[in-house]
Amino acid sequence: MNAGPAAVAVAATFVWLGMVLAISFLEAPLKFRAPDVTLRIGLGIGRLVFRALNRVEAVLAVVVITAVALGRPPASVVTLTAVPVLLLAAQLTAVRPALNRRSDRVLAGEQLPRSRAHLLYAAAESLKALALLALGIATLTA
Repeated sequence: MNAGPAAVAVAATFVWLGMVLAISFLEAPLKFRAPDVTLRIGLGIGRLVFRALNRVEAVLAVVVITAVALGRPPASVVTLTAVPVLLLAAQLTAVRPALNRRSDRVLAGEQLPRSRAHLLYAAAESLKALALLALGIATLTA
């Protein structure tokens, strides 16, 4: 892969990975352990934080796709680029809307059982983190 596009792809990939790890696996679970953070407050914060994260992820995905496309990468890098991008697309189009509808209901005062959509989102985040790590390593060694 060409050096310039590879450097951009690696940087954007690892920034993206760092953001996913920091927000999804650190901030999200910890906010509900803070003193006096109610479910309502935690959901409100979570919605804002994940909306911002997803917007930044979309920008980073475009940067990675562009850099990879310009860098003449091997097929393995192209495939590994598609995985986190497709997972993000699935999260944004299928899982997040379901979570938003559910959180609207909870914020309106409904008592709802635990959500399977959260488990699906967490699974997608885990797979995305692994895919981003693999992509970053593959791009470094391409």
